[in-house]
Amino acid sequence: MELEKIQRERAVDAVYQALRQAIVSSLMKPGERLNVDELARKLGVSLTPVRSAIQQLANEGLVEIRPRSGTFVASLSPQDVEETFEIRCALEQLAGEKAVANIKPAALKRLRGLLRSLARPTRSDEDRKAHEQDNSELHRIIVEAAGNRRLLEMYEALNAHIKIARIHSAEANWPARMEQEQAEHEEIVNALEKRDAAALARVLRRHIYRAKDALVATLRAR
Repeated sequence: MELEKIQRERAVDAVYQALRQAIVSSLMKPGERLNVDELARKLGVSLTPVRSAIQQLANEGLVEIRPRSGTFVASLSPQDVEETFEIRCALEQLAGEKAVANIKPAALKRLRGLLRSLARPTRSDEDRKAHEQDNSELHRIIVEAAGNRRLLEMYEALNAHIKIARIHSAEANWPARMEQEQAEHEEIVNALEKRDAAALARVLRRHIYRAKDALVATLRAR
């Protein structure tokens, strides 16, 4: 019985991860209705792990369960995005404060490699996806370097919401901001290398709030 229980928990976790990835990668669009029976059939599992996974996603705010209407991929309002970015900024500044003391040479080397990758031109959807992955990894390295597991979990949950908002907005003016984004990333890595917590906090706030303002403006325009 104990072995069966572990297997069921793994099934729920596998379904949760599959659905979460589908949401944050835009395979499932904001506002899209989720059919539990269809999802179970496509994933080759029973209804129980799908329902449990959806409840987990609802607790994260990635899906909305509407009584008598159904379950939908979350669509975030401009206010939702503003609040999410504000919390993300606070978490990342806290992580940066700890990271300047804890970050390892290998992580700094990886950050330099990411800067080179982020400087490449983005001419296609594949280029943009690679750019976004590198961007996410750069920030995640900072949070991981803090060495605080709960902080990392909270940060990842917030990042999923931000990805949904970006999918929803389509951010048409995104390419025009890349030069400024790259300069800010250079400042972030420089501050980490110098172990300058004050400088890191300043540039992280400027960088995150600039991204917030651009995304909120796009959502409001739509």
